[in-house]
Amino acid sequence: MDAVRALRQVAFQLERASAPTFRVAAFRRAAAVVAALPAGELALRAERGTLTELPGIGRSTAGVIADALADRELAYLSRVPEPVERGGDELLAALRGDCHTHSDWSDGGSSIREMALAARDLGREHVALTDHSPRLRVANGLSADRLRRQLDVVAELNVELAPFLILTGVEVDVLDDGALDQSDELLSRLDVVVASVHSALRMQASEMTERLLTAVDNPHVDVLGHCTGRLVTGEGRPESRFDAKAVFDACAENGVAVEINSRPERLDPPRRLLRLAAAAGCRFAIDSDAHAPGQLDWLRAGCARAEECGIGADRVINALSAGDLLELTRSR
Repeated sequence: MDAVRALRQVAFQLERASAPTFRVAAFRRAAAVVAALPAGELALRAERGTLTELPGIGRSTAGVIADALADRELAYLSRVPEPVERGGDELLAALRGDCHTHSDWSDGGSSIREMALAARDLGREHVALTDHSPRLRVANGLSADRLRRQLDVVAELNVELAPFLILTGVEVDVLDDGALDQSDELLSRLDVVVASVHSALRMQASEMTERLLTAVDNPHVDVLGHCTGRLVTGEGRPESRFDAKAVFDACAENGVAVEINSRPERLDPPRRLLRLAAAAGCRFAIDSDAHAPGQLDWLRAGCARAEECGIGADRVINALSAGDLLELTRSR
């Protein structure tokens, strides 16, 4: 096995297992170091036992390199826990894209190109790049100028990576009054707009209902992101309170997909609300909300939850081809 590929595989598996960022970064740095070596030097160092003299190569990364060069199974991977999710196989196989991902332009840890290549390696045909909007400063949200520059970068990458397609997008903050944290002119240029609440999550139920109704009534919004804002790991965070039936009825009427967020700490919305949204006739987007390449593989959790609630591929927008998805979002 190629050593660079082996190191990246370990990093991917660690990300999928929600390992600490510093540990993942060590393997990605090691991959970059190995990729820059002159031909033959890596094998020579492995033979002489001097791999750890290279900057950024420690005992663990050297062990992965040695296994790769010897064409052995990667022993390090036996220490990485496997995902515990089960089910969702049929729906996962039907997914052709992912409508909610992040890059290092906002709070993601990898480049747009690296995220796209990882999605392609997982068998996806397209992926929407939805970095945060400017108000979310803690996530390095994109100003209008930065978002415009990102559109140019995506256009160049789409030439390089064709037929794989990076859809332009944003995860736009829903402000307290339901307005969106980006100009109409820019939102109209994007392929996929995910609208999410990240602040004032405990406002009164009546106010939150009006806030969400205003957002889903906006013709630029394609997906309502992680609608309850709950967190189910660590200290957790309770669900925001709102009239879910009214909001889902509005999503169905306006053609806004309800996101099934697959992040392990979110798994949002809960099953009872998924069933309510399904009964309302909503479409869905099963998304990874990935901030790193390995997290793109979290979609199984969302697929399993969707199948449990009787949601089939015919109601999932990222089971569509890129062309059909763009036709759908541009008709909003």
